[in-house]
Amino acid sequence: MFSERTSVGLDVHARSVVACAIDTVTGELTRSRLTPEHAEILGWLGRLPAPVAVAYEAGPTGFALARTLRAAGVRCEVVAPSKLQRPAGDRVKTDMRDATHLARLLRLDEFTGVRVPPVVEEAARDLIRAREDVRGDLMRARHRISKLLLRRGILYSDGRTWTGRHHAWLAAQRFESVAVQAAYDAAYEAVVMAEDRRARLDRAIGSLALDPAWHPVVTRLGCLRGIDTLTALGLAVEIGDWQRFTGSSIGAYLGLVPSESSSGESRSQGSITKTGNTHARRLLVEAAWHHRPGYRPGVTLRRRWELAPAAARARGHAGNQRLHQRWLTFTEHHKRPVVADVAIARELAGWCWSLATLPD
Repeated sequence: MFSERTSVGLDVHARSVVACAIDTVTGELTRSRLTPEHAEILGWLGRLPAPVAVAYEAGPTGFALARTLRAAGVRCEVVAPSKLQRPAGDRVKTDMRDATHLARLLRLDEFTGVRVPPVVEEAARDLIRAREDVRGDLMRARHRISKLLLRRGILYSDGRTWTGRHHAWLAAQRFESVAVQAAYDAAYEAVVMAEDRRARLDRAIGSLALDPAWHPVVTRLGCLRGIDTLTALGLAVEIGDWQRFTGSSIGAYLGLVPSESSSGESRSQGSITKTGNTHARRLLVEAAWHHRPGYRPGVTLRRRWELAPAAARARGHAGNQRLHQRWLTFTEHHKRPVVADVAIARELAGWCWSLATLPD
């Protein structure tokens, strides 16, 4: 609950900060335009009636300001922009009005806060997201070169694509047109360079997964099918503090629950909400497909089991059996595979939570 004397809202931008403070005793409003320098912001807050509480919206400026204010003993809340309450008839939006609105919502405790991750966790998240960006770059580069060849009637038919043999075949392609050859060389170079960047990031992620901060969670999550080191570490850094959730609430946080529009006696559910962390949701949806084939623990899964505690192995084995059985049930009821997969991903999130919160 709000217990401070002064409520402060900050509208933070890269080159400016607009601030509004409300004295809850006198009702006085104090407004100012500041620079993003943390020392200046702290100095301005220090001139306000203490104690002070601050709120600003999460955005591209990150969490550095929140960490600085908290280190100085100032309560700072980072607010989720998508859940800010705004009057429907309010058609005027300025930085000062936004700051004032934040100060009033903070005073009333009418906001949804965002968890500020530790510096180490944010650094690991940057690495995982860099790898995700490279994955997208590589996919687009591969599409460009394959479509360039397809437009000229050239199609690879000697086994799987993007293997060593396929790369040798791509490198041997020659064209009479100088322009086409230049375009092809550039497209193929983009594929090779993207694969090289992905390999470097994979090595860095493999090393990071051995760090004591992440290794216990990564090994426990690896007891489930479809969750290798990359997926496990991605879920660990994107979700962060698993203790914030329960087995049923984590699906809603990841946007894997159905949307709903109900009124009176009518109840209407639609597609999933797709709110929350997009990257973690994609990882779970992809991992859920691995539970569709028959469950026979292979060599790779057993090797991951050897790294995990006995309780995690037993929990993972039970989860694998349960999720495969759910696939069979959906198939018997003739559910569309894409719909069934999302339902499995929602339940898989609960199993991941169960493993991540196991006591060491």
